[in-house]
Amino acid sequence: MKKIAAALAAVAVAAWTFTAQAGSLDAFKGMKGTIDIAGGTAHVPVMKKAAQAIMAANGDIRITVTGGGSGAGVKKVGEGLVNIGNTGRALKPEEVKKYGLVTFPFAIDGVAVAVHPRNPVSGLSKQQVKDIFAGKITNWKQVGGADAPINVYVREDGSGTRETFEEKALDKGTSKAGANVLNSNGAMKTGIARDPDGIGYVGIGHLDASIKGVAFDGKAPTQANAADGSYPVTRLLYMNTKGEPTGLTRLFIDYIFSPDGEAAIRASGYIPVKPAGAGK
Repeated sequence: MKKIAAALAAVAVAAWTFTAQAGSLDAFKGMKGTIDIAGGTAHVPVMKKAAQAIMAANGDIRITVTGGGSGAGVKKVGEGLVNIGNTGRALKPEEVKKYGLVTFPFAIDGVAVAVHPRNPVSGLSKQQVKDIFAGKITNWKQVGGADAPINVYVREDGSGTRETFEEKALDKGTSKAGANVLNSNGAMKTGIARDPDGIGYVGIGHLDASIKGVAFDGKAPTQANAADGSYPVTRLLYMNTKGEPTGLTRLFIDYIFSPDGEAAIRASGYIPVKPAGAGK
């Protein structure tokens, strides 16, 4: 948990104070308008749950939620195309300077190495993972699996999931040329679920029966392990706005930090992060 606390301390968050009263659905009564959200795909389940609850409570509010990756989230919110741009990584100083962005970390996520459920390999060392993605280990039999070639899947450039994985699992290494490139956590799940010889990575919140999370250096990819720091491939999930949020955007962010929002975060497989001003 110390690593997460240090990451939170290093984040230049907005001068913004959470108010529990504003975090309820009652805050949306009498409001009209739209909220457009795009960016990191790990965020989509949480954003959709919140959007559905808000729109069910007030039919005069329309909320759209799309993915596109962290890079798209930064660009779209920075250019005023959406109200909230989501990232699975901290904003870069040049992004903050260029667009005047402020950031709201709201959840802890881990990134899991994932394989097909029928793959007998249940754990890999960090060095084995680095060698697989670098193309030095090319057959599953080299790590205790079947005699079959390893098909490597990676995320696209600009993906926060990819950045976290390469930084923390590969020690800032890169993946081999010719790896299969997929553009979302959902696409990664589908690719691995269809390929018995595939290996890739997804946010821990996206693990389900269709793919298998692999232990990393002996630590299972669970959110509990991510939260206490024993599972090392972790990150924060962020909502970002252009300038201080106001109106419906402010209310939406308040709602994410409310008890209902925390429930949506947990239901999506993540660990909620307390906002500034919420107390201990």
